[in-house]
Amino acid sequence: MLAESFTGRRRASAWSEGWQGILLVASTYVYFLIFAQFGFLKRLVELGITDNLLPVVMGAMAIGGIGISLLAPRIPIFDCPSCRVQTGLIGCALTAVWALFPLNTFSVIIVSFGIGVSLGLLTVTLVANLRCWIGARSPLLKIGLGTGIGYFLCNFPPLFTATPRTIALSAAGCCILAFVVVNRSDMLVPRDHAIGEATLAATPRKIVPFALVLVWFTALVWLDSAAFYIIQNSPLLKAGTWQGDLHLWRAGAVHLAAAFVSGWLLARRGISLTLAFALMALAAACLLLLDPSRAVVAAIVYPIGVSLYSVALVAYPSFLMPLIGQATRARRAGYLYAVAGWVGSAMGIGMGRNLHHVPVGFVVVAAGLFVVPWIAAEIKSRPSIRIILQQVVIVLVVLASAFALYRYLLRPAMVAGNTTPLTAIERGRRVYIAEGCINCHSQYVRPNTADVLMWGPVGDLESIRRQEPPLIGNRRQGPDLSQVGARRSALWLRMHFINPRDVSYQSIMPRFDYLFRDGSGDDLIAYLASLSNPGHWSQAVTTWRPSPVSLSVNRSSSGQQLFIEHCATCHLVGGVARSKWSSSFKRQPPNLFLDPFQRISPQDTEEQLRLDLARVLKFGIQGTDMAGHEYLPDEQIVSLADYVLKSRAAHQP
Repeated sequence: MLAESFTGRRRASAWSEGWQGILLVASTYVYFLIFAQFGFLKRLVELGITDNLLPVVMGAMAIGGIGISLLAPRIPIFDCPSCRVQTGLIGCALTAVWALFPLNTFSVIIVSFGIGVSLGLLTVTLVANLRCWIGARSPLLKIGLGTGIGYFLCNFPPLFTATPRTIALSAAGCCILAFVVVNRSDMLVPRDHAIGEATLAATPRKIVPFALVLVWFTALVWLDSAAFYIIQNSPLLKAGTWQGDLHLWRAGAVHLAAAFVSGWLLARRGISLTLAFALMALAAACLLLLDPSRAVVAAIVYPIGVSLYSVALVAYPSFLMPLIGQATRARRAGYLYAVAGWVGSAMGIGMGRNLHHVPVGFVVVAAGLFVVPWIAAEIKSRPSIRIILQQVVIVLVVLASAFALYRYLLRPAMVAGNTTPLTAIERGRRVYIAEGCINCHSQYVRPNTADVLMWGPVGDLESIRRQEPPLIGNRRQGPDLSQVGARRSALWLRMHFINPRDVSYQSIMPRFDYLFRDGSGDDLIAYLASLSNPGHWSQAVTTWRPSPVSLSVNRSSSGQQLFIEHCATCHLVGGVARSKWSSSFKRQPPNLFLDPFQRISPQDTEEQLRLDLARVLKFGIQGTDMAGHEYLPDEQIVSLADYVLKSRAAHQP
């Protein structure tokens, strides 16, 4: 009866019978990509989870995912695949909603662990039993369609750029929709032999060892995760890949097309060739990302590689494994997702976080791990000279292409036609470009505006145009840097790069402490220090006065909090040094309550003393580590000055 029922359902349209499976695959990818991998991180930023806690939080997710991936196939509870899938979907929806509530560090870790457990249970159960919902006719094309739809929705501009709340609710909604579909659908329960030969007759059935496939997928996920992290955390690369509606629509379309092609390749040419193409695309993307100017090309080949292997990651445990028992299939799916999915992803993110690029050597090693066993298998099974030569040529072409791409297109060693090593300033300018500083900072003081007073004199526009490339900038989320060398010392710049909030209260600038691991940070400081022409700006400073309104109101009560936020990092407070940089100062910052003001005449009146101190607080002291606070309004500058003067008077004997 079961065989007759199964055969009867096969008479329906191949696509109409498998729409539940397509929806399940698409919903799972939407939850994983747009929420677990992206929206949850945006939510952590809202919750104030710092860089130090982020590895702990994401590690909890990985532990939950790895643990359930390995244990779920061995747990007899919920032996019904439909029950397990529904449990995973409900868990995913609940954790997405839970993440929107006010959370402390401990509860964030619990939520992250719950995301990993729910997602691990859902993915392993789904791929091990996907034939129950997707049917047996054209299953690989359906998996490709479901994967492509998932990626397309994740690149849908209104969703990709939405708030964490919208992302979380959208992901939860997809899970609820999939839950309803699973709950109301009749499962197809074919036996392994019922799928068999008629369904996948066109698929190459040459057996590839599971261990080898596991290594291939791990390498691919590693490359994908590293590239994703590097792009996401480099504003310049992000601007050229998936920032802006046009980039997102293109990425979504490429993902959808490549996913469908992947399903066709798997059905016609098998797992080996499909993953080989995925490796070539991801390797090319990682090499192209070494040069930000080629990010646009990387934005095309990267989604191709991702979609090619993502479809295979679902299709392999579902349909392309050898005809083995259901229990063995589920266990292997658990190993695949635990090692390749979770461990490979963690290693890739770690590489991107620590190195900020994918080394060429790693790409070559990944290609070797992929191709060499393939050659060995071919030699063992078909020891034909022609086949051996073909595989050797493939290896040589891949390695030669990688070397040529790096050597002739990406290696930023010398200026063309010039063998003179780059200076620290020239190297620093390249770091400035590579790190995407232009996306938040300008290098152009707009004439006849408040810019002249805040950031320095107007530069020569013609000389700016002659720069290669010009760094005028197209937006200003942070201060203008065209005269930053005259306004900030090298020590202040270093402190600011290592932890911006140490010296700029509530700064939104990310940390760039990793630049100092290889000397790039020192080069960047050398370049910024060269941006200096303080002459005319100094004249503007000496004529500045706070607004009359700010001078007429006594706000010293708020000055104490302002002092703690903006001054106490460097200056002594009650005889206690707050600064962890105290040993780095060439000249220790004075205790403003006790030490004499070196630049203020003893003959100054009280009002002149107040004005001189306000000017120092507003613009700093050039040639020293004393930085200005140009962005503070006049009222706060006067409040700070009043607080310092009154506290100073109280401490005087």
